[in-house]
Amino acid sequence: MSNSDPPKRIAFLGNYLPRLCGIATFTHDVCEAVSASLPAAECYAAAVNDRPEGYDYPPRVRLELAEKDIDSYRRAADFLNFDNADVLCVQHEFGIFGGPAGSHLVALLKEVRMPVVTTLHTILRNPNDGQRKVMDELVRRSDRLVVMAHKGAEILRDTYAVPDAKIDLIPHGIPNIPFAESSLSKAQFGVEGRPVLLTFGLIGPGKGIEYAIEALPAIVRAHPNVVYLVLGATHPHLVAREGEKYRLGLERLAEERGVKEHLIFFNRFVSNEDLIEFISAADIYLTPYLDEAQITSGTLAYVFGAGKAVVSTPYWHARELLAEGRGILVPFKDSAAIAGAVCEFLDHPERMETTRREAHRIGRDMIWTAVAERYVESFQRARADRKTMARTAFAGWTLASRPYELPPLRLDHIVRMSDGAGIFQHANFTVPDFHEGYCTDDNARAFILCNLLDELGGEPPGENLDALATTFLAFLSAAWNRDAGRFRNFMSHGRQWLEEAGSEDSHGRALWALGTGAGRSRDEGRKKLSKLLFESGLSVARTFSSPRAWAFTLLGVHEYARQFPDRAEVIAVREALTGELVRLWQGCATESWPWFEPVATYDNARLCQALIVSGQETPHAEALDIGLNSLRWLASVQRTQAGHFRPIGSNGFYVRDGVRADFDQQPVEAQAMVAACLEAFRVTGDATWQREAKRAFEWFLGRNDLGLPLYDSSTGGCCDGLHKDRVNENQGAESSLAFHLSLAEMNYSEYPLPSLL
Repeated sequence: MSNSDPPKRIAFLGNYLPRLCGIATFTHDVCEAVSASLPAAECYAAAVNDRPEGYDYPPRVRLELAEKDIDSYRRAADFLNFDNADVLCVQHEFGIFGGPAGSHLVALLKEVRMPVVTTLHTILRNPNDGQRKVMDELVRRSDRLVVMAHKGAEILRDTYAVPDAKIDLIPHGIPNIPFAESSLSKAQFGVEGRPVLLTFGLIGPGKGIEYAIEALPAIVRAHPNVVYLVLGATHPHLVAREGEKYRLGLERLAEERGVKEHLIFFNRFVSNEDLIEFISAADIYLTPYLDEAQITSGTLAYVFGAGKAVVSTPYWHARELLAEGRGILVPFKDSAAIAGAVCEFLDHPERMETTRREAHRIGRDMIWTAVAERYVESFQRARADRKTMARTAFAGWTLASRPYELPPLRLDHIVRMSDGAGIFQHANFTVPDFHEGYCTDDNARAFILCNLLDELGGEPPGENLDALATTFLAFLSAAWNRDAGRFRNFMSHGRQWLEEAGSEDSHGRALWALGTGAGRSRDEGRKKLSKLLFESGLSVARTFSSPRAWAFTLLGVHEYARQFPDRAEVIAVREALTGELVRLWQGCATESWPWFEPVATYDNARLCQALIVSGQETPHAEALDIGLNSLRWLASVQRTQAGHFRPIGSNGFYVRDGVRADFDQQPVEAQAMVAACLEAFRVTGDATWQREAKRAFEWFLGRNDLGLPLYDSSTGGCCDGLHKDRVNENQGAESSLAFHLSLAEMNYSEYPLPSLL
């Protein structure tokens, strides 16, 4: 079979029914439509699960992926390759795939060997850095890109430099609903003789339904029998996060405006068959959405193609579909305009009839049979454009070309080491040591870990990441001594603070953690508290003398600035502490000793990392150069002739003109090196830094002086250090958190690391 022939085996990747979301419905519908269009073809789906138990999928689904497990995506790629799929059709929406900005999908696309046709359900004109990286990878690794509106093609050209020849414009598919008068379908819903307004889809704040309800009093005054039907379940993720808060707010609003008798909520996710009945009973469809940048709306396509009059805000898809009088566009958040547009249709039924017939006529090109033919054409173009490739199952499976497989996330020991107050400092083997109590240093590390895992989408099996994050932040909040203006560090098991102010380093680590919470947390309460505590404790950092406290504070500023980049006081602290580290380097570094101090001690790579991020963002070219040069030297002195990582030992450290201590090797040194090297890679794009990060990470797994692993995969804990003759078997918080932070950083680096060669 030539590449220009219709494909015989087609895989569709996305969410899938019975999961309740628009992407699931679309993936199901396009898969079924293409299957009907190509009876000889074998069409099947790979479904992304957002919960461990998955869903009761139909036989069409042959493969399930765990949204948050990157290895699941690689296994899916293996399945698709072994199955010799002729085409992979991806439904892309940033939020349905795991990893930062849905980057886990990239791991799959890097390994599949068949042509890829990607349907873009969201196309951002102003993506953030993570979204831009993912989009660039999607563009590079997709043979064809399908958009559903001309605006989408325009953004692809202007923002992502995609050539027109790579873009296929295919409208959102719709069922073939015959043109009919709404009166024929109203009786079954008990609304016969009444004008019916309809909004449907998964319900959430972005739908703008409150503005339609605000418009109802004016509509009712002109048309007393009108009824507004809001059809659809609240989005499951919204329910999980805040229950039915939005829907209940809409109900209260309707009561306050005196329109309860004119509003019907039907809180269900309905089947396509039932949906057609509801659409048939509607006279006017309302889409009062709030976001202009919505490039496609399946609900709008459905009702437009069914020949319904539409009143909509001018988001991109609506502006395009309803142009030239095919509907009425109203400004965003303008209830009076919504009321006026609805009354314009109801007052002039001849205009509504003309609008309906024109919409239905244009909609014939949008029915699924027509759309499926367009997809088949896109698949054929993708296959024709693709150069002949070897299809041998094991091609490219050498260690040099396969992605680096990371250990699975397992937080059993972190949970075991924690109670309602926080995480304990030390352990006797795997058992928490109550005698040593708690410290701010470790609770700060633990809170950073929770934020990274939450952003990665890495809910540990059987654990509540949200509860852990709240506990660790509560500890940091309690550690803040308002009277002293400092964070305390040590707390006894009896929950008594043992000092009024902790060390400068512990204060810096607290700021780092709080900056991370302010910059990354998706929970508004934790974000606000982190921001408040960070801002309260920041200014004193300018009086510190510890270089590591400066570095930790700068890393906290870097995280805080993700969300709040323009705060003058924070900018001033960044400039001051960056200057302090630069001056420290200038006063000590020589050609043979390119370091900040006469001795290299602990958490060494954090000094380099702080200058790399601050130098990149300020921008401060000298600071960035110093950060990279010092890290390059540190990597060289921590690399053995055998090629493995050997951190500077804590039993004597490394004094200039002296002999460096090789033991005791500490997990925090490996973790600092992983993080700093990955930051250097992000800034420079130099793959050398990827290899150095991997080298440091493998120290935990046994690629070290003794060939013994420090990470205990049976407990999820990490041993406290490497002595010259043994591993320290105690699994304390600092060490265990060092491993899990390193694992999170490696996963967060977004792109699989090459093998060390």
